[in-house]
Amino acid sequence: MARPAHASPTPPPAHDETRWLATGGIAYGRMLALIDAARVSIRCETYIWRHDEIGDRFRAALVRAAGRGVRVRVLVDGVGSNALPAHYWRDLTDAGGHVRVFNPISLRHFALRDHRKLLLVDDAVAIVGGFNIAQEYDGDGVTRGWRDLGMELSDPAALRQLGESFDSLYRDHRLRHWLLRQVRRASLRWPLFYRRPGPILFSGPRLVANQFSRELLRALRHAQRVRIVSAYFAPSFRLRLALRRVARRGGTVELLLAGKSDVPLAQLAARTLYGSLLKAGVRIWEYQPQILHAKLAIVDQAVFAGTANLDARSMAINYELMVHLTDRRLADEACDLFAADLHHAQRITLADWRKTRTWLTRLRGAWARFLITKVDPWLARHQMRNIP
Repeated sequence: MARPAHASPTPPPAHDETRWLATGGIAYGRMLALIDAARVSIRCETYIWRHDEIGDRFRAALVRAAGRGVRVRVLVDGVGSNALPAHYWRDLTDAGGHVRVFNPISLRHFALRDHRKLLLVDDAVAIVGGFNIAQEYDGDGVTRGWRDLGMELSDPAALRQLGESFDSLYRDHRLRHWLLRQVRRASLRWPLFYRRPGPILFSGPRLVANQFSRELLRALRHAQRVRIVSAYFAPSFRLRLALRRVARRGGTVELLLAGKSDVPLAQLAARTLYGSLLKAGVRIWEYQPQILHAKLAIVDQAVFAGTANLDARSMAINYELMVHLTDRRLADEACDLFAADLHHAQRITLADWRKTRTWLTRLRGAWARFLITKVDPWLARHQMRNIP
């Protein structure tokens, strides 16, 4: 079976109106303004939606939009948003909106999640990023709120990809996706949004080729300067090797990782990988003021930004999306954001890292890494085989 070639081996240039949304607070303000200005349609997709001040503000804005005749569709994940009260969406559905839960909680398919975050308004503008719809993301990432990042897009090719991918997951939200129903068939086809040309890279269960991983590895082959921000860092051996090779041939590789994390297990696993990277010349910082949740890679003049972390779950289990563009302005602005964050980060040296490696720390880290990189993917693969 031949794999479909990605339509853009060279990432497309950025559309003129593509811009960074530097914090969760900025992104929320822009998202609410777009919802209030919507006239035709709103697609809203998120992993976590909380019943708090931010979640309620977004719900109220969507109710107003549905009340004036806008077609409103919301897709939330069954695990990430499972704390919502049963009646939470009643005002929206009464106003004519529609809400679906992706893969409602069940032991049979628990591991397979929709980790994407997307707002698409009137098929004219989209916002993607790491932030969910929850109070903890509202702020500047320094004095309050988690440190996160988003991007606003108006490129027609990107909007088409995003719209079709939303529609696919919204339609098959109960995990009876045709792709998953037919995993045993020899003539495996591909969803249209996966083959559509444009700057959006997709990953998800049984998509065989993870577009983000493939394009990032391709960019690293001849890279001279690499800057990566990753909230949860447990990359594959191939990706770690690619980063070490850039540093060893004289390139610059800088990683900004979590000094504070909402998933301590992920942080323990990440720190087990520092030694080999530091020895190769990779520079590592840990962000200090708030929990780091951004997902960004700058490879020379190419940028990758969206919802995927550099870990096994984002690369092989979750549904994710990343924007991949090559543009000097966007890359320079992203480098400025990265440099500003380093002012709030602690440099990790090889000597300092070694001092932390007690036998207990090594044991806990090895166990965490085993769970994250071996057990979790094994469980997901097992559950994928059981999908009807």
